[in-house]
Amino acid sequence: MSKTIIITGTSSGVGLALGNYLFQKGYNVYGLSRSVPKNAKFTTIPTDITNEKEVDDALDQILAKNSTIDLLINNAGKGMVGPVENAKKNEIINLFTLNIVAPSYLISKVLPIMRKSNKGKIFNISSIGSEMGLPFRGFYSGSKSALDMITESLRYELKNSGIEVCTVNLGDIRTDIAAHRIKSDISVDYAKIFDKVYDHMNADVSNGLAPETIAPFIEKLFTQKNKLKPHYYFGTTIQKLSIWVKTIIPQLWFEKIIAKYSGL
Repeated sequence: MSKTIIITGTSSGVGLALGNYLFQKGYNVYGLSRSVPKNAKFTTIPTDITNEKEVDDALDQILAKNSTIDLLINNAGKGMVGPVENAKKNEIINLFTLNIVAPSYLISKVLPIMRKSNKGKIFNISSIGSEMGLPFRGFYSGSKSALDMITESLRYELKNSGIEVCTVNLGDIRTDIAAHRIKSDISVDYAKIFDKVYDHMNADVSNGLAPETIAPFIEKLFTQKNKLKPHYYFGTTIQKLSIWVKTIIPQLWFEKIIAKYSGL
């Protein structure tokens, strides 16, 4: 019997690539996103994952045809750029609602289903940026760092169950994330340095890994027999190395490296 997989944020980018790849591998894939992509090969259910009723209805549809959920991939998320000083309350709330509250709600609804069969996996798609504060991405890095810590806590809480959870922390992936970022106002005090960092940021995304490259990596984690580690990192060599470098050099040195790399 085919394993049942739910993926959020499947309208484009990583989510769409994951859905199509896993469907072609024979999995029973359901994608939850507000818009339905024309080139999706898997089943898509139009869902605003920040709307609890829509999430509940989507899960009811899935469970009407499936007895369990084998894998939840919390992929939906949004970026945010701009100075901490200029960020508006509603921008911060919108970001954390999508990046933290929504996946937490899905986890709370899926865990009781997985617990019935005492098995299942949850992958929370995070960011290598969760490991460090990045210029003009403080709230985004903070939201992903929160997701990492929630995942670590959840692992302890599920220790005596057959359910496993981890994060997959991505580096720059070549998607349309830039078009959908929340962008705060940029006051005159920051305009010059923001433009430098923003251009560098967008160049990194444009030169990032193709979203299709992560799909085999995700399937390998899903099918592996060994116990999942808390965090997995997927990105360029320099991005993955930055996490290790941060732990072995003085903090002020690392800060200078990030500033220079970012164009400051």
